[in-house]
Order: sequence, then C-alpha cells, then structure tokens
Amino acid sequence: MSGEKLVGIVLVSHSAEVAASVAELARGLSGAGTSVPVASAGGTEGGGLGTSSELIAAAAASVDRGAGVAVLTDLGSSVLTVKALLAEGDELPVGTRLVDAPFVEGAVAAVVTASTGADLDAVEAAATEAYSYRKV
Repeated sequence: MSGEKLVGIVLVSHSAEVAASVAELARGLSGAGTSVPVASAGGTEGGGLGTSSELIAAAAASVDRGAGVAVLTDLGSSVLTVKALLAEGDELPVGTRLVDAPFVEGAVAAVVTASTGADLDAVEAAATEAYSYRKV
C-alpha cells in the first residue's frame, strides 16, 4: 500500500506520557495492516502539563499524507487549542478535523479504521461511535 493516501491521526493530551501511551496502544491494537501515521502532541515544549499549539501543529504536519488529519483531544483546553488553530486557518494541514470522540477508545477506533484505507469521514464516524461502547 505504499504511496496510498492515508488519514493521519494526532492525539492531543495535557500529558506527553498519556498521548504517547495512547498512540502506542492504538497502533498496537490496529494489527498488522497498513501503518497509519499517528503522532502524539502532549504537554508543553518544556515537558510540563498543558497543551502547545506548536507541538500540535508539528504533529499534524508530520502525519499529513493527503487524506486529512483527525485530531482527538483529552480535556477542555486541548479542545480550545485545536479549535484556535483551526480558526487561524493556516497552522494545520488542509483537511484537518477535530474529532469529538472519547480519547482512548476513539483513538483505537480511528487508527484501526484508518489502517483499512478509509477516508476521513469514516475515521471520524468510527471514533465518534466509540461513545456508545458499553463496558457493563
């Protein structure tokens, strides 16, 4: 599938460790299919807790393969930071979309779906559907 346009996934957390761990989990659970470009953007440039528009923009650029970029966030200000970047219009790759989904389950669903070569709408739908996953 070399050269295939794939949806990229960016995971934004207030913690670099959380973002990296969720990215590792999602990649691991996606199986042996196509390697989806996944990047984590956690914490601040100095390694503290928080969000960084620069780290988010760099992560989005790093996973852009021409099919769009799905951005999943953990908590309030990470959502606000991504919304601000989208409003600026030139900080994120064309086709970048903030996806309203649970962070862990949504990330796994997004990566698994993107690994099939699905488009951005299908990746978003799969991630959003994770809200309905019941555990009991």
